[in-house]
Amino acid sequence: MAANYWASTQRLHWQFSRTELQDILQHLENEDPALTQQYPLLDRRLLSIFYNQQLVKLAKRMSIRQQALGTAQVYIRRFYTKVDVRNTNPYLILTTALYLACKMEESPQHIRVVVEHARSLWPDFIPSDVSRLGECEFYLISEMNSQLIIHHPYRTLQELQGRLDLVQDDVLVAWSIINDHYLTDLPLLFAPHVIAIAAIFLALTLKQSSGGQQAAAAYLTDSRQAIREGSSTAASNENVPEKRIGSFVKWLAEGEVDLQAVADSMQEIISLYDVWDRYGEKTCKDQISHVVKARGLDK
Repeated sequence: MAANYWASTQRLHWQFSRTELQDILQHLENEDPALTQQYPLLDRRLLSIFYNQQLVKLAKRMSIRQQALGTAQVYIRRFYTKVDVRNTNPYLILTTALYLACKMEESPQHIRVVVEHARSLWPDFIPSDVSRLGECEFYLISEMNSQLIIHHPYRTLQELQGRLDLVQDDVLVAWSIINDHYLTDLPLLFAPHVIAIAAIFLALTLKQSSGGQQAAAAYLTDSRQAIREGSSTAASNENVPEKRIGSFVKWLAEGEVDLQAVADSMQEIISLYDVWDRYGEKTCKDQISHVVKARGLDK
């Protein structure tokens, strides 16, 4: 079961349409209108960037590998489809998600070590009593219905490297894009292989595209049409490695991949990079700290 994404709980219970996900999140907002109005939040993508940066800080202190970090990020995104962030201490949730992810990815960390490192980063928000982390762990597991096995796009990327003649630079850029997709809703919307294919396409096209995000977005539009037509016209840009792009587009056209899902995934990632330009760590930190302390969730 764990090795088969198509029969997994991830696909059966944690993959939504965009409309379904919007309805779920809107329902959370509507549960307590007074609370929502009293504590307005920033764009969820900006908060996701902040959560990611805090997780990375904690993971680096414990030398935790990327897949466990990705698993933690999916846990956090799932959890916050069930619970309003305003009713939680995000620092404790982040710490617990990483602690649990390390267990599931067979790289367990001692609970006292995790608490010690977390307190060194956020002393005002992480209690010294390790039992609080244990309680929070059961809270996360319960809200996720004990469905904890995560399938990641990294495996598909590695499998396609040889088949698509990807060079090491292509793989590194695609890997980085996959890392970034955890900051979006994509893990709840599309299958891991779709994310991997979108990352490869972006790596091949945007890596050498000049003119910044506007040019990248324009090029992406041309590339989508090329995919749908099964042609290699996307390779006409002189800045793009034509042979690999042509082979990739041909492979896509001959396969059974959901091309619209691939295109939507690429657009979502580009939108994330656009939002990232507006990100300010202090703004996110101050807002989260205000909510946690005002509601006494740091106790």
